[in-house]
Amino acid sequence: MSEDSSNSPAANEAEKTTIEPIRLPTIEEVRGQDIWNNCAVKSVASGVMGGGLGLAMGLFLGALDNPIMQDEMTGRQQFIYTAKQMGRRSWGSCKAFAVMGFIFSAAECVVEKARAKHDMTNTVAAGCVTGGAISAKGGPKAACFGCAGFAAFSVVIEKFLDRHGE
Repeated sequence: MSEDSSNSPAANEAEKTTIEPIRLPTIEEVRGQDIWNNCAVKSVASGVMGGGLGLAMGLFLGALDNPIMQDEMTGRQQFIYTAKQMGRRSWGSCKAFAVMGFIFSAAECVVEKARAKHDMTNTVAAGCVTGGAISAKGGPKAACFGCAGFAAFSVVIEKFLDRHGE
């Protein structure tokens, strides 16, 4: 008895496999992508997210800060001291991370748009600009070290995250 080719498992699988049509993005999706591709929007969003991260880190590190005179303080005094430390640390970290996120994102976006490429060079340039801007108050030498250090740090993070697939 010979089997009919239409009843074979391979033929049934070929019939089941259908090709899905390509779905084009809607006008709303295209507008949403255009908004997120705007460097100003990207930078502000990164600044806000960086500020949130800094706030959380500051709260955590402020909670770990013990008073020097801990043995002589009441529980209430220790609580007040810790709350003030958490507030100071969180606000300082919030500002620092917000500025860092804003500058890095803006620099990377501008360089990427100017070069019309998405690669590691954009990350290095953005890291250099960010490190130099953050440490510029310390003078030209500090700005150069900040540039080099933050650029190297950015490359390490990019390699770890492997965003560019290189």
